This record gives sequence, C-alpha cells and structure tokens, in this order.
Amino acid sequence: MCCSSVNYSYGFTQDSRLPLLNYNNGSLRVGKVGNVKFLICGSVAIGKKPGKKQVSFCGVAMKSNKDLVAVKRKPKNDLSSVEVMAALNSISDPSDAFSYFTSIAKLPFVIHNTETCNHMLEILSIHRRIEDMAIVFDLMQKQIIRRDLNTYLPIFKGLDIRGGLRQAPFALEKMGDAGFHLNAYSYNGFIHLLLQSGFCTEALEVKGRMLSEGLMPSIKTYSALMVAIGKRRDIETVMGLLEEMEGLGLKPNIYTYTICIRVLGRAGKVDEAYRIMERMEDDGCGPDVITYTVLIDAFCTAGKLHNALELFVKMKASSHKPDRVTYVTMLDRLSDSGDLDMVKEFWSEMEADGYAPDVVTFSILVNALCKVGNVDEAFDLLYVMRKQGILPNHHTYNTLIGGLLRVNRLDDAVDLFNNMESQGFEPTAYTFVLFIDYYGKAGRTDRALETFEKMKTRGIAPTIVACNASLYSLAKKGRVGEAKTIFNGLKNSGLAPDSLTYNMMMKCYSKAGQVDEAIKLLSEMSENQCKPDVIVINSLIHTLYKADRVDEAWQMFCRLKDMKLSPTVVTYNTLIAGLGKKGQLQKAIELFESMTVIGCPPNTITFNTLLDCLCKNDEVDLALKMLYRMSTMNCVPDILTFNTIIHGFIKEKQVNDAIWLFHQMKKWLAPDSVTLCTLLPGVVKNGLIEEAFKITEDFVHRVGVYIERPFWEDLVRGILIQAGTENAILFGERLVSSKICHGDPILMPMIKFLCKHKMVLAAQNVFMKFTTELGVHPTLEAYNLLIDGFLEAQNPEMAWNLFQEMKNAGCAPDIFTYNLLLDVHGKSGKIKELLELYEEMLSNGCKPNTITHNIAIASLVKSNSLDKALSLYFGLISDDFSPTPCTYGPLIDGLLKSGRPEEAKKLFEEMHDYGCSPNTAIYNILINGFGKTGDVDYACELLKMMVREGIRPDVKSFTSLIGCLCVAGRVDDALHYFEELKLTGLDLDSVAYNLMIDGLGRSSRIEEALSLFDEMRNRGIKPDLYTYNSLILYLGIIGKVEQAGKLYEELQDMGLEPNVFTYNALIRGYSMSGNSDLAYSVYKKMMVEGCSPNTGTFAQLPNQS
Repeated sequence: MCCSSVNYSYGFTQDSRLPLLNYNNGSLRVGKVGNVKFLICGSVAIGKKPGKKQVSFCGVAMKSNKDLVAVKRKPKNDLSSVEVMAALNSISDPSDAFSYFTSIAKLPFVIHNTETCNHMLEILSIHRRIEDMAIVFDLMQKQIIRRDLNTYLPIFKGLDIRGGLRQAPFALEKMGDAGFHLNAYSYNGFIHLLLQSGFCTEALEVKGRMLSEGLMPSIKTYSALMVAIGKRRDIETVMGLLEEMEGLGLKPNIYTYTICIRVLGRAGKVDEAYRIMERMEDDGCGPDVITYTVLIDAFCTAGKLHNALELFVKMKASSHKPDRVTYVTMLDRLSDSGDLDMVKEFWSEMEADGYAPDVVTFSILVNALCKVGNVDEAFDLLYVMRKQGILPNHHTYNTLIGGLLRVNRLDDAVDLFNNMESQGFEPTAYTFVLFIDYYGKAGRTDRALETFEKMKTRGIAPTIVACNASLYSLAKKGRVGEAKTIFNGLKNSGLAPDSLTYNMMMKCYSKAGQVDEAIKLLSEMSENQCKPDVIVINSLIHTLYKADRVDEAWQMFCRLKDMKLSPTVVTYNTLIAGLGKKGQLQKAIELFESMTVIGCPPNTITFNTLLDCLCKNDEVDLALKMLYRMSTMNCVPDILTFNTIIHGFIKEKQVNDAIWLFHQMKKWLAPDSVTLCTLLPGVVKNGLIEEAFKITEDFVHRVGVYIERPFWEDLVRGILIQAGTENAILFGERLVSSKICHGDPILMPMIKFLCKHKMVLAAQNVFMKFTTELGVHPTLEAYNLLIDGFLEAQNPEMAWNLFQEMKNAGCAPDIFTYNLLLDVHGKSGKIKELLELYEEMLSNGCKPNTITHNIAIASLVKSNSLDKALSLYFGLISDDFSPTPCTYGPLIDGLLKSGRPEEAKKLFEEMHDYGCSPNTAIYNILINGFGKTGDVDYACELLKMMVREGIRPDVKSFTSLIGCLCVAGRVDDALHYFEELKLTGLDLDSVAYNLMIDGLGRSSRIEEALSLFDEMRNRGIKPDLYTYNSLILYLGIIGKVEQAGKLYEELQDMGLEPNVFTYNALIRGYSMSGNSDLAYSVYKKMMVEGCSPNTGTFAQLPNQS
C-alpha cells in the first residue's frame, strides 16, 4: 500500500504479481495483473508500464479477485464517505481493511463517519483485534464522531460480554482494562444512549464511574437522567442528582429546575415543587412560561385548583405571560374537575388575551359540559365550531361518545359512532375502548369482548388501554381462558403489558381461585422489565388474605422494601383487614401503631377497618377507645365509624350502649338508613318497641321527605331476622297505627320475608291482621305474593281459595295472577282446566302476554301434545307475537325427545328470523338433545357456536357435552372440554367430575379417574354417592377389589348411605375376582341394611354349587 502526493512508483511487487494503475479520460476503472484487481479514481496517471512517473495517488492493491484498489488522485476533490464505505465493503482481509481505514484517517480531505467506524469495529470484533478496535474507538473520540449502539455492541462482543447494554457498567470496566478509555464526551453520549434504551439504573452506574475517573457529566446529561428517573417517580434519586450537580459546581438551568418541578408535581409533592420555583428566583434563574405551566398543571392534578389559580395570576403579573399551552392546561384541568363556570371564565380570558379557540379548546369545553351531564349543550358546540370554520377531530367525537355513555345513552353513542365515518373520521382504538369500558363496567362482558374483536376486524391494532379495558370485566368474573387469550395476544403483538395489565390478570386468577398463577405473574413482571407498583402488591396481598394464605400475604408485605416500594395507607388497610378476619387482633393493632412511626399516618378508612376488626372479634370496648383517639390523630369519624361501633354493641347485646352512642353521634352527624337498620333490630329484639318507634319517628321527621320503600323493606327484613316475627309485627303495628308509615310498605316486606322462608300461613295471618284490624287496604301485590307462596309450599288449595277471596273482595286478578294459576294447571297436566281459566281471563278483559303463551306451549308439550303446541306456536307468530327463548325451549326439547332432530334444528335456526336470540338454556337443550341422539359432532359445534355468538357456556353446557362424549366413547375429547371448563372460571360441581370419572372408568383408565377423584377433593368439591359407586364398580372390574372395599368404607365414614348400585358394584367385583364368599357376604349385609336387591343384584351373584 502507498499514499503520496508526488512520488515515483514502480508498482507493487507481491508474490511476483504487479498491479498497474490505469487512467482513461479521467474516469475510474479496474486494472488487473494476474489475479490482482484494483480500483482507480482520480484525474492524472502517466503511463502504463512499471517505472513510469505518477503524480498524487493513493491506492491499495489486494491479492483476491474480489479485492479492489481505491486511488485518490485529486486533493481538492474529496473522497466521499460513501466511496470509503464501498471500498471497505470490498475488502475481506481485516489487516488490509484496517490499513486502508487508518490511511484514510490520515488524509486531510477525507473524514470517517459513524458508519465507516462501526463497520471497522465489526470486522475487528469478529477477528478479536481488540487493540486495533481501541485505536478505532480512540479515533472516534478525537475526531468527535458520533457513537451509537452499533459502536458499543461490537466492542462488547469482542470482549466476550453478553447481555447487551444491560451489562454496560461491567463492560466499561473490561473496556478500560483493554485500552478503551472514554473521555467526558463519550461518557455523556453513552449515558444518553443507555437512557434512550430504557436502562436508567445502568446509566446511573455509568455516571458514577465517570465521576470516579474525575470526569464531570454535563448539565444536559444530568437533565436527561432526571427526566428518565422522574418518569419512574423516583423523587429521591432526582433530587439527589440536583444536589450532586450543584456540589460539582454545575449551576442548574431553567430546564433542570423545570424537570425537578415536573417530577415532584407528578408525585403529588406540589409544595416542594413550589419551593423549587422560589429557589430558582433566589438563584437568579427565574421561571419561564414552561416552568409556570408545569407547576400550574401539578397543582391542578393534586386537586389544589386554588393554588393553581393564584400561580396563574402571579404569572400574568410577571414578564412571562400565559401562552396557548398554559390556557389549554388550565382549561383541561378545570374541565376534569367539573368546574364548568371556571372553564367558561378562562375561555373568555383566553380570548381576551388574543388566543382564538381552536379544536383543542373546543374539545375541552365539550368535555367540561359532558362531565356535568350537559351532553345536549355539548352537541350544540359542534354547530358553533362549524360556524367558525373549525372542524371537530377524533378527540371531539370520542369526548361526546364518552359523555353519552356516562349518562347511559348507549343508542345515541352508537349513532354518533356510526356518524363519525360519514364525516370522514375512522374510529380509533380509543373510540372502541370507550365502548369496551362501558360494557365491562355494566357487567356486559360478552358485549365488551365482542367490541374488542370488532376493533381487530376493522384493522385497528389493540392498544394496552384496549386490552386492559377488556380484561377488566373478565377479571371481575374470573374468566381466565378468555383473559389469557387477550394477554397472550398482547404479548405476541409486540406490546409490553403494563402494571395495570398484570394487575387485571392477577385479579382474574384470584377470582378463579388460581392464586399461584397470580403470584407467578409477579416474577414475570420483573423478567419483562415491568416494575411492579405498590397497587399490584396491594392487590396480591388482598388476594392472599382472601385465599386464607396469611403468612404469604405478610411475606409479600415484607418484600416491599426489597422492591424499593413504600407501603401506602391502602397497603396497611388491606393488611389490617386481613389480620382482623383471621382474628390476629394484636398483630393488627401493632401494625396500626407502626404507621405513624414510619411516616404513613392512618386515615379514617384505616380507623374504620380496625374498628370493624375489633367489633367482629368481640372487642367493642376497645373500639370505643379507638374512636376517642381519632380526633387526636387528625382523623374525623364519619357515619361508617359510628355505624360500625353501633353494630359491635348490638352484636354484643349491649343495646343501651348502642342507643347512647347513637344519640352522641346525632350531635355531629345525621344518622342514615344503615344506622337505623343496624340499631333498630337489636332494640326491637330487646323488647324496646317504644324506643325503636321514637328513633324511627325522629328519623322520618329529620329526613323531611317521603322515605322510599326500599328503606322500610330493609328495616323490616332486618327486624324479622334478628327480633323474630312477633316483635316485628308489634313494631310494624306501632308504625302503622301512628301513621308514621302507610301500611303497605310495612306489610309487604313482612309477607315477602315470611313467604320466602316458607312461613306462608304466618304471612296470611299478618295480612289478615293488618287488613282487618289496622285498616290497611289489601292490594293486588299482596294477594299475588300469598298465592305464589302457597303454590311454592305445594298448597294449591289455599292458593285457589285466596284467588276466589280476592275476586270477592273486588280486587281484580292481573296477568301475573292468572299466569301463576295457569302454570299450576299446566304442570299437573290439566289442559281442560287450563283452557277454561284462559277463557275466564279473556272475558275479564285481561290480555295474555308472552309468558301466558309460553305456559300454554310448555303445558301442551308436557302433556304429550307436541303437535298442538307447534300449531299454537305457528298461529301466534303469524299474528303479533314476539317469541322468547322460553317459547322455543320446550318445543325444541320436545322435538329432540320425540326423535325429530331435523325439525328441532330448523326451529332453532329460525329463532333469529323472529328477533329472538338463543340463550344458554336453548344451547344446553340442543347440546344435550343432539348428544343423546348420537350426533356428538354437532353437539361440539353448538358449543363453539355459542362462543362465536358471544354467549357464555355455563357448567351445564360443558357437562352435557362431556357426558355425551363419554357415552360415545370419545373420552379424550371429553377430557379436552373438561380442561376447558376448568379454565373458564366457572364453579365446578360434582356432576362434571362424576361424568368424567365414569367415562374414564368405562374406558379402563382407572388411574386417571382416581387422579380426578383426588383433584375434586383438593378443590373442596365433596364426592357424592354417584362418585363412589362409579369408582367401586370400575375398580372391581379390573380386579382391585381391596381398593374398592376401602372406598365403600370411606363413603360410609362420609355419612353417605350405600344404595343398591353400591352393593351391586361390590358383588360384581368380588364375583369377577372369584371371591364368592365375600360376594354373598355383601349381599347379606345389603339385606340386613334394608336395601332391596334388584335384577342386577341377582345377575352379579356367583352361582352356588
């Protein structure tokens, strides 16, 4: 290789091969001698033969056919980085590449860039040329060439460092040993690189190493560190960095101070943030518009609107006038607080300052109107906007949709959603989130999931927020399978779950009783660099206490310090509640006392939680002492505080103390309905009827308005439960006779309660007393309750007597009355009487409803008149009749049981034509019916169809299918659906296990059956006689009679009584194993126990010789 401005070159001799440099009309071409190629670029070349004079060239000759020679001939015409990169790419030998790289570095007119340097580092890294890599890195530092991720990773690789940037602190140490010495500029750049990649902890360690080497980070580096760490809410570290930089003599600037204010503000420490601003002014570094705006936002977020307004006034008086961002911030926060008047006031002030409203400010005003329920006025703003030439944006539409959903105007929200597209706005992920959130909180989980799927089919990628909203309702219902699908789909799409996602999944597992799965997610969070927050830990502590895993809950609390998390008052409230439930009062009190010591003082909720624990654990006197302590700890007792202690006194039968505390409470707080429902049952039970009456009378007069029926129902129900029927009636009579309450609100709860508890005769006596002696007018509702009560009590004669009595009293039966009695006729197969009553109903002007027609159809099916039922159905739908699932259920069931599956299928398929969507009950009838006819494939398809239609299968859906599959010998398929059932979060019962155990036993898979038997007991599901009979039968068949005998003994220990099938299974087992004596012994025991044998018994007994 040779570099020269003027020289005489006679070529390059290498292995007897001579490369020649050729020039043709100032262009570039490749010359070749032997197998040597070279690249020529330049303007002057004299001669082609060796020994000719050449002027100003720079070239490299390579041996390989693929190697090129780059030649620079014209100093003023710089060689570009692209050309240098092309030359480097053409050189495969690392030594030649490095030589060329260093030669280019010496040229005054050619400068290496990041790409060429990184390429050189990569080549040298592959060949472990560490010293040469250090030279390249040093060159980058000296020539101030930007270093990026691809600069450092080859160095790490060359030094055998695995783990990427996460190993930065360790890597720097090895780099130093290998001759890589970073200067201040490199350190600052490397710290920024780490922060951009999300490695805050590593960035702090590198900063520490930098300081240890006597190098000083720049203000920009400190600011970047503060921003990154501030996002993690690590205030202590941020303020430590501010103190550290000042200690180094670096004077914070406006940007640095503003970062600190933002971090403190986001953490809710607004007073400290304000002190930082005051300090800025003292340091001669006054706040600017951004600083003011950030602090105003912090005050608003912390709910200190008054302070925000004061600061705004101060800002206007300063040299820094509010800008549009400031106004938008104030308007937005005032809108969030629901202060519409202040929003309008600031709106006017903004316009006065010369800032015309735009789509952002209009959308904020729309939000403010929606927040206070003025949705129609918010809609009117759309016309104002268009009049001013301002078009609404996605946020405007989303705000309006959110406002409509907030006031439960779902249909209007859907209309607006559909209208968006006609206005040229495609719904966003957030638009769908609004509906998902609405459906989820309304308990309409299936509709929420349907909306989530609809969003995906529209080509809108689910966001974290959308996934979290979908998980919310699934978590509440413990639907683990569907939740896992969303959770895994989120991860597969490349999105990282956040702490809320994990929290939702933990709650879902908890609801489904899978606590261990919930705890596993905590480890997964750490592995995925998602730092758990204290909310997640609080949720897990609550889950563990709920699952009776007290020690683990306490261990989780102790782990907070290791996770660098501080317990909140919610943490302590959860722990105290959990400890109280387990009766660990002393530990709960000690924990309560420690709160103030560690700087987390208890609040009113903490006191209420502890008081509840004390009262439930018979420590009401100590609870009263705690009540006195509240005022000394700046906690104000609320109504719940007093209600809790009153409940404690009533529970301990200290009624006089409860009454005393009630009167003390009235000096500060007005009692609520809960207070009376807590206090009065105990007072009435104690025989203090007059005292209870006075308390009630005073409460009614204090309220001063009509007290709604639910209050009286709750009060009377509570008194009936605690004080008994007699005292409740006496108290009711006192209230009615004194006109404190009209009779019906007192009488009706009594009748409801007594009928519900199968005390219908007592209910009738109360009815008679109130109507005949106290002048309470008998109502249709009262008669209906009593008739329904007698029918439920299997006393139709009394029901018919009451029916006649009500007609004699001039109280006309309504459709509810007739439907009750029509149903009685139908269920007893009295079709003639049913039709007569139906005619009476029509003649009395009482129009039948859908329930009436459904009763008639079901009755005809039950009485084996299926074709008449079908004729009635077809006649009804040809008129103005809207069928329901209860219309179709009996008809489909009847068709399937009559061996007419095709007609059943056709009837099912036409349900949608008449506006009737099949429900779970319909699908269950179909699954069971087709399964029993042997068409298990269609039964399986029906279950899948349910899920597709957004109808959640219940336990019966699965058990019907599992049973049919087992009967068909498809046990593996049955097991698949059984496992799926367990993932749904539904409460499994013994039926599901029994079917699966029987199916496995029938297929001679007895070990698996026994495993399921253990599993069901571990789940707390009690095996029944069917379970034991199945296992005894199949153990006997395979010759394990001893084990069968043990199960027979076990079932008796469980309090179960063997039946004929139990004995038959044992006899069969002993007979098949050749033990005739034991078989006959079981038979004799069966007879002694009074269990009559059947034909199966004699068939199993061995022949006696």
